[in-house]
Amino acid sequence: MEYIPIVILVLSFISFLLIGVPVAWSIAISSLLTMFASIPVLPALTTVSQRIGTGLDSFALLAIPFFVLSGQLMNKGGIAHRLINFAKTLVGALPGGLALINVIAAMLMGSIAGSAMASASAMGSILGPEMEKEGYSKEFGAAVNITSSTIGLIIPPSNVLIVYSLASGGVSIAALFVAGYIPGILTGLFLMLVASFWAKKKGYKLGERSTFKSVIKTFSGAFPSLMLLVVVIGGIVIGIFTATEASAIAVLYTLVLGFWYKEISLKDLPQILLDSCGTTAIVMLLIGASMSMSWVMSYENIPQNISEVLLGISDNKIVILLIINFLLLFVGIFMDMTPAVLIFTPIFLPIITKLGMDPVQFGIIMVLNLCVGLCTPPVGSVLFVGVGIANTTIEKVVKPLLPLFFAMIISLLLITYIPALSLWLPSLFGL
Repeated sequence: MEYIPIVILVLSFISFLLIGVPVAWSIAISSLLTMFASIPVLPALTTVSQRIGTGLDSFALLAIPFFVLSGQLMNKGGIAHRLINFAKTLVGALPGGLALINVIAAMLMGSIAGSAMASASAMGSILGPEMEKEGYSKEFGAAVNITSSTIGLIIPPSNVLIVYSLASGGVSIAALFVAGYIPGILTGLFLMLVASFWAKKKGYKLGERSTFKSVIKTFSGAFPSLMLLVVVIGGIVIGIFTATEASAIAVLYTLVLGFWYKEISLKDLPQILLDSCGTTAIVMLLIGASMSMSWVMSYENIPQNISEVLLGISDNKIVILLIINFLLLFVGIFMDMTPAVLIFTPIFLPIITKLGMDPVQFGIIMVLNLCVGLCTPPVGSVLFVGVGIANTTIEKVVKPLLPLFFAMIISLLLITYIPALSLWLPSLFGL
């Protein structure tokens, strides 16, 4: 087994991160240094630059800028208030009602907007002060907001699942989208159980029970937003359009909805487009750099070497899956979700294929693993957003955050060892 390429790749990548080099450049430069150990400088430069360019040459990736734009339109279009009002009528009278509202609304907002940070920002800004006014501690409110905002990344439409489809060599995006529903809802339910228990233990007061009339009223206000999920996912599953075409339809739908709600005007569009371009540029640079690293690892046989090591530890499927989960949780602590999916999918996919696991199920497992990483320092972007909006500190949020982490881990283990949770719905639709 040749260790030199692995050592160069890992050490250079970690070193660049430690001195503050942006993630995308750290990935690209460490890939280049690894190639220098195998081939001359000029061919190495040419190869890595070509791989960055060809890594973006995919029709499926066109869906990402469109979903980013639709998310921006949704975020500016008054969707969060309507989702919160609807969630409030459903669970507001239960123990920890406002926390449960946060979980449900964040899941819906995260899936519609396609961004955990957008969800955390919207829910924290709107529900945070209200929870504090009702006697909830700001740390508990921040912990619930941080963890629940990530769950929308499993529930479609999800840009991360599109990235996984690309990294895995063409796993069906439609199957991945449909597979995300039950795991996402299950994880949300676990968070709600923990939040409700914590609120009851702390003695937070209950909200007022909603009338059937108020439920219908808030549902009618949120219905057009919720229909986006039906239109996008329904169209993909039925076969009316592809995921890329669905993303363009999502932009048109959210634009019309924003004008209909009178929350967006023509003067808002230039800034929305600029914000979307900025986000898309960052994501695409990460994807291009990560695809170059994936190619370099393949060229140096790094995935095969790691596969041999893991399978050499044990031939027990339960043990290997536990090790992979642990490694992904560790990776999620230090690396952003998009490059982590692109880099580690080619490493772990051959292993889980040998173990007989469906790649669709593994995609959901990987994304949920990395969702946990979004809530942890030092690269937990959602953690920093949630803590910043709540005007508190990470140290104070850790205590209420730990039981919610535990709930996410329990859900992850169930999804890992019960394939039907991910595969039943795709098989039902013949995907």
